[in-house]
Amino acid sequence: MANLSFTNIGITGLAAAVPKNTIDNYNYTLYFDKEDVKEIVDKVGIKERRFAPEGMCASDLCFAAAEQLIQDMAINKEEIDLLIFVSQTPDYKMPATSIILQHRLGLGKHTAAFDISLGCSAFIYGLSVVYGLMQSGGFRKALLLDGETRSRVYSPKDRKTAFLFGDGGVAALIERNDKFGESFFSLNSDGSLSDLIKMDAGGYRNPSSVETLTEKVVDEHGNIRTDEQGYMNGADVFNFVLSEIPKNFKSVLEKSGNTNETIDFTIFHQANDYMNAYLAKKLKLDLEKVPSCIAQFGNTSSVSIPLTIASQLQNKLAGSKKLMLCGFGVGMSWATAQINVEDCCISNLVEL
Repeated sequence: MANLSFTNIGITGLAAAVPKNTIDNYNYTLYFDKEDVKEIVDKVGIKERRFAPEGMCASDLCFAAAEQLIQDMAINKEEIDLLIFVSQTPDYKMPATSIILQHRLGLGKHTAAFDISLGCSAFIYGLSVVYGLMQSGGFRKALLLDGETRSRVYSPKDRKTAFLFGDGGVAALIERNDKFGESFFSLNSDGSLSDLIKMDAGGYRNPSSVETLTEKVVDEHGNIRTDEQGYMNGADVFNFVLSEIPKNFKSVLEKSGNTNETIDFTIFHQANDYMNAYLAKKLKLDLEKVPSCIAQFGNTSSVSIPLTIASQLQNKLAGSKKLMLCGFGVGMSWATAQINVEDCCISNLVEL
C-alpha cells in the first residue's frame, strides 16, 4: 500500500464536458429483448449515457472543459506550468495527447506535459502525481485533464457491458495555498487480477488483424464481441471491490484523522448503482453525503469521480469542505484520497 500525504496543495476549480448525444438505456434494445433490458438497467441504475459522435475524442471533451474553466476563473495561461492528460482512449498511440492539448490550449512551451494511462482509479492517481510535483515548489498552476470515450471500447452486443459505459471529460485546476492543509492518498494495484477487465487485442502483445476485428460469440449466453472490444467479469469485480475497498477507505479515513461524520462528501467511482449502494451501507455512510451521477451519465471510468463533483456539487462546495474520493477498477487498481477544498469554483456543465 502506497501511502502519501501532501501539504497546502488543492483543487481550486473544476469543469466538465459531455457529448449532447444522449442514450436512453431503456430503449437501447437493438440486440436484446425489452424485458431483459429493463431488468439490467434497473439493477445497475444507469438510465442515460452520453455517447461521443464520430470524430469527437476524449481530448475534445477535455479541451472544452479546460477552456470553460480558464474563462470562468480568468486564468493567466502563462502561469500554467504543468498539464497531465489521463485517459485510456487517447487521440493517437503517439504522440502523447497531453502535448497536443498544450498547444491547442495555447499554453507556453515551458509547460511540462505528459499522459497517464490508467482506468477507473486514474483521477486519484493523477491528483497524487500533480500534488507531488506541486509540492516540490517548481510549478505555479497545473491542469489535470481526464477524458474517456468508453462507448467505443465495448460491444453493444454483449449484455455484460453494453448498458454501462459513457463518455465525458473534465479539467481540474490545482494550486498551492496554505488554506488546503494536509491531504492523504492510498494507491494500490493487483496485476494478478488483470484479466477481470480487459481488451485482449489491438496492442503490441496481440496486434490488430482480421481475426481480432471479427465478431464472435464468446459465451453460452450468446454475447458477441471482437477481441478488440473490452470485457468484464462482473461477479469477480464485485467480489474484489467488497474485499479491498472498505478496508482501504477506512485506512485513509483513520490516517487523515477523520470520521464519517467529519467528511462532507464521499465520491465513489460510478461503477454501478448496486455496487455503490452496497459500499455505502457497508461503510455506514449517510447517503445524503454520497452524491451520484451514474443515472445520468453511466460509468465514465476515471472521469466519473470529478464528473460527479462537477454535476452534483456545484453549489455545495462553498467554504471549507472535506472530501473522500474512492476509485477502483481495471488493472485491478484502486485508490482512495481525503482532500480538502475551499470555495472551489465549479463551472456549468459543457455539452458538445
